[in-house]
Amino acid sequence: MWFRQEVQTLSWCIVLIDRQKQPRLQVVAGILQRDQEVLVAQRPEGKHGAGFWEFPGGKVEDGESATAALQRELLEELGIDIGDTADLCVIEHDYAERSVRLNFQRVLDWQGVPRACEQQQIRWVSLNDIDAVEFLPANREVVARLKNDGALT
Repeated sequence: MWFRQEVQTLSWCIVLIDRQKQPRLQVVAGILQRDQEVLVAQRPEGKHGAGFWEFPGGKVEDGESATAALQRELLEELGIDIGDTADLCVIEHDYAERSVRLNFQRVLDWQGVPRACEQQQIRWVSLNDIDAVEFLPANREVVARLKNDGALT
């Protein structure tokens, strides 16, 4: 019995060591705001965190700036061309299966009407009602900042 506990502890340590060797996934997310509402997207089935809500965006490719990645991702996901952005914050978060580094940027202007282009649900949510939305854990700190500030402008 003691031997089995020893092996379980050892395998747990190996998992931690392996996870520490993996680089953080670089992600960018855009905060689009109109009046007192922000745009959120629901993670589709088959993706990590399916069913949870997040701020739209995606992975930063090798050699790509966060702003360039955001421009590419929002065109792919929402069908909009974004203009100026402003850095909001960077959050590092560890999920059980991956670690992410999220660069949140405020989208100051865009052209086009946001629409769901990748089988995800999107919606505008009032800052007064944002607590009712079930966000991915890595997005929750930004939600708290939005609620405390009342606006991003």
